[in-house]
Amino acid sequence: MTKALEEVFEEASKLPAAEQDALAEAIRAELGADKDWDKAFAGSLDVLERLADEAIADHRAGRTKPVDPDTM
Repeated sequence: MTKALEEVFEEASKLPAAEQDALAEAIRAELGADKDWDKAFAGSLDVLERLADEAIADHRAGRTKPVDPDTM
């Protein structure tokens, strides 16, 4: 465990039990979301590659235009 994480857990240990439980659940949910994202991303690499190829082909064929973030 890193020093930074140890320090955060030390601070969290001073919170009331209900807040500690809420923090633990938030951390657990975040870790679960990361795993879900990694799994979904790993299963879609072929689709992402196809979409990237299509985007490059559209750009090379002149079917794209620059996007101005100020007008979005």
